[in-house]
Amino acid sequence: MADERTNRRRHPRVGIPLEARWEGQSGKHAARVAEISLGGCYVESIGQVTKGERITFQVQTPRGRWLLLHGEIVYHDENMGFGVRFLPLAPPTERRLAEIIEAAGGVR
Repeated sequence: MADERTNRRRHPRVGIPLEARWEGQSGKHAARVAEISLGGCYVESIGQVTKGERITFQVQTPRGRWLLLHGEIVYHDENMGFGVRFLPLAPPTERRLAEIIEAAGGVR
């Protein structure tokens, strides 16, 4: 399954641990982002989500600021985490996200 998900990605992901907090139908949760790209991320969380659900979440940047994002759940690994596809990003948010990815060794 991971190979299928990797092949569908439009943007390369970088591994970078970022503290996160998200809110969905099951409430508010603390989490950690393990991988991120301009198109989405993988969130490590035991919170319950469903495929297609839209969530609001924030990631703490390496500089300690919080970046607000909105996304849609594209898959769920029960008791491990879930993949999120970002909803359209505002240009300032996209620039900040690109800076985080570049700093983590990703391509801009």
